[in-house]
Amino acid sequence: MDFALIMLLILIVTGVIWALDRWMLAQSRERRAKALAAAGKGEEAMRARREPAYVEYARAFFPVILIVFIIRSFLVEPFRIPSGSMLPSLHIGDFILVNKYSYGVRLPVINTKILDSGHPHRGEVVVFRFPGNPSINFIKRVIGVPGDHILYKDKQLYINGTPMAQSDSRPYYSLQNGDPPGEDRRVLETLNGVKHDIILTDGPGMPIPEFVVPQGEYFVMGDNRDHSNDSRYWGFVPDANLVGRAFLIWFSWDMTDPAKWFWQRIVWSRIGDTIH
Repeated sequence: MDFALIMLLILIVTGVIWALDRWMLAQSRERRAKALAAAGKGEEAMRARREPAYVEYARAFFPVILIVFIIRSFLVEPFRIPSGSMLPSLHIGDFILVNKYSYGVRLPVINTKILDSGHPHRGEVVVFRFPGNPSINFIKRVIGVPGDHILYKDKQLYINGTPMAQSDSRPYYSLQNGDPPGEDRRVLETLNGVKHDIILTDGPGMPIPEFVVPQGEYFVMGDNRDHSNDSRYWGFVPDANLVGRAFLIWFSWDMTDPAKWFWQRIVWSRIGDTIH
């Protein structure tokens, strides 16, 4: 079940309990307590005035859940990176923050846009609901915006007929990538002024057709070009599926050696890194 839906249901339940108690049940308890006090039953009157445990919990949790719900729905939402498709930019075990209002304010749960505040630009890293299964969140880099002509051939990206510059090629090896040493290259790609590292393998690339990005949709790719399930294989991301722009790594967990103690697995050097 969607986490936002779970939070909304808890918010409604705690809010209803708190409201019912404040406007109805509390008054009933007070009348009963006064009647007991008038009958000289002071101890019973004190017990009658006491809030039930479920009301106390609802009153305590409702404002906390409300604040978290508003922040997650309209401001920032945390996500965890589950795969290596965005290596070397994002590692498995990175915990990131996503700006929820970069591409429009949307109603939680139903994801309907109510305010248009911007659109993705080439080079931005975005979180979106996978078109093939909207219950799953994906994270990729925006390569093409509406109207762009996209070609990816021989490990080279072309946008509107212009090759995106690649430079500073050097060997790359990571336990998270799964490739033997010597097979991967880390390359600096410049995507319309946005510089970011990508990973390319020495193996042959799969032939990919050319694409023209439709209006209201986006073409996305992973930085780990030969290990990414992205728009080259399943198509475009509709604007309605956008969740937000990834902008910060707030925590990072080393997933390569589970035998380490938990404090040894914290990757301090990545905490606070901006995502670009």
